Amino acid sequence: MKTLLRPALSLFVLLSLITGLAYPFLVTGLAKTAFPEKASGSLIVKDGKTVGSRLIGQNFSDPKYFWGRPSATGPMPYNAAASGGSNQGPLNPALVDAVKGRIEALKAADPDNTRPIPADLVTASASGLDPHISPAAAAYQAGRIARLRGIEPAALDALVAQHTEGRQWSIFGEPRVSVLELNLALDAYR
Repeated sequence: MKTLLRPALSLFVLLSLITGLAYPFLVTGLAKTAFPEKASGSLIVKDGKTVGSRLIGQNFSDPKYFWGRPSATGPMPYNAAASGGSNQGPLNPALVDAVKGRIEALKAADPDNTRPIPADLVTASASGLDPHISPAAAAYQAGRIARLRGIEPAALDALVAQHTEGRQWSIFGEPRVSVLELNLALDAYR
């Protein structure tokens, strides 16, 4: 029995050191060398202070800001530790009620807006952390923000266009707008 136990334990310790320490340190070191900004969480720093990440959405509720996709995380929105969708199907009454409530909130914030409400403003993403909205969702909100901030609609449209990202490598995904970066640009406007 001892002849089997010693090699098994030695192999266990060796593989634990390789896969548990050496490999993670090597990969982390390579990532920080090759992609330092991304390996550090794609953080956005303003005036020397970290204000967020390009990868995780933030909760904006003030009508003077663009609102992102609803978050399905709990107990607070955009909680990265609780990432995941609501797992509610389209026939689930709780999802239907949540979407109706979000539609009512959007209409209450901008009662004169008659545009169709984009789906990404009333449904959460699969992770519940999506930092982007569609250009249609930004356009839907632009009238409210221009009115509340006293910005010319054409200038706000140009700001949205400036912060609209295209498809990745021109073929993957859809055009999108980073809500945090757009709101930071709004605060810096003028």
